[in-house]
Amino acid sequence: MSQNFDLDKEYKSTLVGKNITILGRRTSVRLEPEMWDILNEVAEREQTSIHELCSLIALRKKANASLTSSIRVFLLLYFRASSTNEGHTRARHGSFENMLTRARVDVDLKTGNKLPHAAKSETSSDEGNLRKFG
Repeated sequence: MSQNFDLDKEYKSTLVGKNITILGRRTSVRLEPEMWDILNEVAEREQTSIHELCSLIALRKKANASLTSSIRVFLLLYFRASSTNEGHTRARHGSFENMLTRARVDVDLKTGNKLPHAAKSETSSDEGNLRKFG
């Protein structure tokens, strides 16, 4: 169910509006398609609906924060709390150089200049041909 960030696919930054019910009141929320996917995944993992999950977020959000930003922060904190050092090791986290290689970055991040050779892709048997970011 978990989606990997595939750099071979085009990133969609367009916001998608959907109607949800917060504490019995219908409202519209605009999130990135990827955020909707993650919100659905969390609701499924927690055996609840998006409506109930967003109602909980709305009850716990700071008074001056928007519901949309509170949903994004909740999702970040949810997955941050579930991450482990073992999981990071399996994903080959812990080296920014590895991250640049996986992202196939061919620009020097300090200068903005193009590097003389493109970053090589890094794959393993469990990744297939996907190049993951993160």
